Parts: sequence; structure tokens; C-alpha cells
Amino acid sequence: MWACSITTKTKTTELISNAYAIVRARVIGYENPSTEPNRRYLGIPESVVKFEIEEQIKGVEILPNILWINGYLSNNDDYNDHPPPYRHVRPNGRTGSCIANTYKQGAEYLLFLNDRYSPYWDALTPVNEQLHLPLSEDRWLRWVKKQVASSNSNRIRPSFF
Repeated sequence: MWACSITTKTKTTELISNAYAIVRARVIGYENPSTEPNRRYLGIPESVVKFEIEEQIKGVEILPNILWINGYLSNNDDYNDHPPPYRHVRPNGRTGSCIANTYKQGAEYLLFLNDRYSPYWDALTPVNEQLHLPLSEDRWLRWVKKQVASSNSNRIRPSFF
């Protein structure tokens, strides 16, 4: 077993600005299940979970409706146990690999994606958090949307005069 280490922890606001895209997506199921279903690996697994994008919150490029992300399915919820805005990964990511790689079928997640549409680009950070229902009461989702809207309104726009 191995554990990761990081030299500096990314601030939550930096996580938002560094993400290529941020989406709310629902887990559909396995696209490619593990060849060893009773064995879980630390790090990025070979099995692939299929997500359907419900909402694109950040990103200039229109993303595909379906995402394929390496991971495992679970029957258990894995909500972040810290108050929003989250500064740490959810419990599944604190087991040695530094990333949360397990998803509940049918649940929705807020995914911070890199340019390869993967959430596995910043260790120990909340890049793939399970959302609470109803969504209107999920404080993490509301906070992230507010930050994205604020950063969009603060951008300098070119003047044509």
C-alpha cells in the first residue's frame, strides 16, 4: 500500500479557476467494469464509469453529453463530511490514493475536469464531489456556481471604442 504526498494544497478558488470545465453529471453505470470486481486498486482504476452531463457550469467548449471516467461503482453514498466550501476530498479519497475513485449509480456529482475530461488532476481536492438532493439545497453546488458567475463577471471585456 502506498500513500500520496503533496507539497502545496490548491485553494478551492484556484481549483475553480484551474479547471478546464465544471459539470454536474449523473452516474449511469459501468461502461467497462473491472476484470477483478472484488479487488479495488488505489489510484486510477482500469474500470470505466459512464456519466451523463446534466449541466455545464464552466467551460468555453461545448462538452459531449456523455463522459467516461475511470472509477468504480458503489452502493454507498460518499458525501464530503466537511462544510462547504470544501477544501478536502471526500472520504473515499482519503484512503491512501489521494483521489476519490468510487461513484454511486444514479447519484449526481460536481466534476472539475481537465482538458482530457478527467477529474483526476489535483490530489486531495474536491474535484468530484457527490451532490445532495434536492440540488437546490446543495451548498457546495450553490457556492461553486456563485464563484464561477462572479469570476465571469469580473473578466475584463475588450472595448471597441
